Amino acid sequence: MTAAESVVRPLDGKVALVAGATRGAGRAMAVELGRAGAVVYATGRTTRERRSEVGRPETIEETAELVTAAGGTGIAVPVDHLEPERVRALVERIDRDHGRLDVLVNDVWGGDHLLEFDKKVWEVKLADGLRMLRLSLDAHAITSHFAVPLLIRRPGGLLVEITDGTEESNRAYRGNLFFDLAKYGPIRMAFGLAQELKEYGGTALCLTPGFLRSEEMLDYFGVTEGTWREAIGKEPHFAIAESPAFIGRALAAVASDPERARWNGRSVSSGELAKVYGFTDVDGSRPDCDGYFRDVVFGGVAASAEDYR
Repeated sequence: MTAAESVVRPLDGKVALVAGATRGAGRAMAVELGRAGAVVYATGRTTRERRSEVGRPETIEETAELVTAAGGTGIAVPVDHLEPERVRALVERIDRDHGRLDVLVNDVWGGDHLLEFDKKVWEVKLADGLRMLRLSLDAHAITSHFAVPLLIRRPGGLLVEITDGTEESNRAYRGNLFFDLAKYGPIRMAFGLAQELKEYGGTALCLTPGFLRSEEMLDYFGVTEGTWREAIGKEPHFAIAESPAFIGRALAAVASDPERARWNGRSVSSGELAKVYGFTDVDGSRPDCDGYFRDVVFGGVAASAEDYR
């Protein structure tokens, strides 16, 4: 056994399900859970044989391979989380394989292509609006319905709802009623599930990244992770952007924390958790997107994004 193999990692022996792990934050969270030693089931709709309606090339198989390369065990399972029987089968498989579930991450989304900003509720395409609600609220609720009984089998289970923005930042209207509901819903879900898990020794919270340098966002600006700063000229606020690894490290820190119950029911950001746990982004910085937008963008403070990294 080598020295590296003998290292005990904080999530060795733990089993996680990242629902919506194809790309972006979901992929990064799966990878960082794997780096901490977990077995990670990575689910999504895009595989090497079939793409989802999002139309992007990233696959769950790639995610699982990255998890394994990081030191965990990655298992890709194609699942549409809007199909209850497929979710039931997924949870039954995890139960058969391991008899436990320690971390559940509800990261299913895939509705950005349906967005129509600055239109009234009667002006947007109704089918698109309802689809956004299904992709967020229904998919998360279905997954929790089937997975939570396995999660609470042992005390200490962690359930994390993923959304865009904290409870505080989502008090401002998001410019599309359906999108607004889709993004606030997980915050309320985490609050409610925290009450339900508490008696079983479980913890539920809602976690958000800041300005995320996802694959889609990098493509939008025509840059790569290595050249992302070139996009600041087009969008100055991109200077506060964080890599997906940042929220992945946030999740791994909470999952490894024996006192994670302190976050029960709360809405937190990757930047907030970085201040508590001390992790950094891949470039060694610690971006505080919430603080930057609160103070500089909306508060008029004379400062730069670099002052918040």
